Amino acid sequence: MSRTREAGADRAGRARFRMPLRTRLAWITSATVALVLVGACAAAFLVVRYELTRQLDLQLTRQAHQIIRQGGDLAPQVVEGECDWLAAPACAQVVPADPSRDPSKPYLLPVTGETRAVAAGRSPAGWTNITLSGRPARMLTTPAGYRTALQVAVRSDGVRDATRQAGELMAAIGGVGAVLAGVLGYGAARAGLSPVAALTAVVERIAATRDARHRVELPPGNAGRRDEVTRLGAAFTTMLAELDASVTAQRRLVADASHELRTPLTALRTNAELLARADRLTPAQRDRASTALDRQVREVGQLVSDLVELARDEEPRPLVERVVPAVLAGECVAVARDHWPGVEFRLGIAADAADTTVLGVPARLVRLLGNLLDNAAKFSPPGGRVEVAVRVPSEAPDSLDVVVRDHGPGIAPADLPYVFDRFYRASAARALPGSGLGLAMARQIARAHGADLTAETPPTGGGTPDGGPAEAAGAGALFRLRLPTTASPFAAHADDSGFPEGTA
Repeated sequence: MSRTREAGADRAGRARFRMPLRTRLAWITSATVALVLVGACAAAFLVVRYELTRQLDLQLTRQAHQIIRQGGDLAPQVVEGECDWLAAPACAQVVPADPSRDPSKPYLLPVTGETRAVAAGRSPAGWTNITLSGRPARMLTTPAGYRTALQVAVRSDGVRDATRQAGELMAAIGGVGAVLAGVLGYGAARAGLSPVAALTAVVERIAATRDARHRVELPPGNAGRRDEVTRLGAAFTTMLAELDASVTAQRRLVADASHELRTPLTALRTNAELLARADRLTPAQRDRASTALDRQVREVGQLVSDLVELARDEEPRPLVERVVPAVLAGECVAVARDHWPGVEFRLGIAADAADTTVLGVPARLVRLLGNLLDNAAKFSPPGGRVEVAVRVPSEAPDSLDVVVRDHGPGIAPADLPYVFDRFYRASAARALPGSGLGLAMARQIARAHGADLTAETPPTGGGTPDGGPAEAAGAGALFRLRLPTTASPFAAHADDSGFPEGTA
């Protein structure tokens, strides 16, 4: 039996969830309104019936008081003998407590033991519904004198008919209201869930076409006055835009990566085929092919490593710690001097920035600064100079600037918006080695640390980043890394000591 009940409940649940949300909401709304309306009609019917009955009781009370005042100490008798009229005077009779004192003329109204008890003073006055000559009537029994009771009755046809008419009217109002509630409830559900219907259609279209460019059409109006459903549609539209941008970026990354890998892979295959026929090559040719193959393998490995780094959206939080950018800049400049011996590197650290710390991943910040220095050295002329400055900017005292400037050909204004794009190579840089990923990786690391990395054209006649004299030859390019010293994306993960959880 229990399994049968569970199976029935399961079928009912499945049927309920198969019903469209709009229909379910319309049913719930209609049922709620109908119940409230039926309850209100029932309450109104009870109030009308009570008031009509109370008016009839007041009429009987006034009639009884009038008879008692006029008759004084009434003897048992039939006072008013006409009971066929709907209005006063009502029929009345005086009943003694002792049945032996009953008059010879028969009573018109029913006399019961309760009537004798009221006459004897054992029971209070009360009203009773009776039937006279086949018609409904209302009777009042009240004490009238010494051991007597007065019974006054009047027909209640009018009250009955008025109550019935009121009940029929309330039933009609309740029925019409229930139907109207169903129609309006369905309309309200349809209008209220229209953004959900649009959202569902867009989701189904995206699922069918796998195209995230579709959008949810939102009603016009002030965004601050939208309801929850409309805000859900707006949030979903924003999510679709982000998803479309992410998918587009992934496709562009794959396309650019395949394009960039095609040339070194072709060269690798060519050199590998040459080395496969090493017996036909001279020793010098074998050495050149082997050297080229080794260089191309390193280039491909570096390119793949850079792509893997770019595919990571956030920094490993367990490696976050307090770092001193001035110290990191010194280490990176020392490495760059060894790697680029033909370029002069100068480092200037302001006094107020020497001990300033930020939250970050040291290895990733070293990679960022290393990419900036390598880029500056690559575009510097032989014997050129690269200046690095670490200082607290006057316009942003809660930040720390690391500025890298070279004195090469500079960046064309048309190329400035795109220098941080993946695989972007300006026309002046196409002949230089590199994959076009270094600056893109630097921008990604900066954003992960809540920092801003910008490329600028140094002002003409301006001084060096560390405050030195202006360089006469070559405008060069200037990259500014602004690190936050107070707010940081890692700050929520730091403990009371200021260090992130899980760090030493």
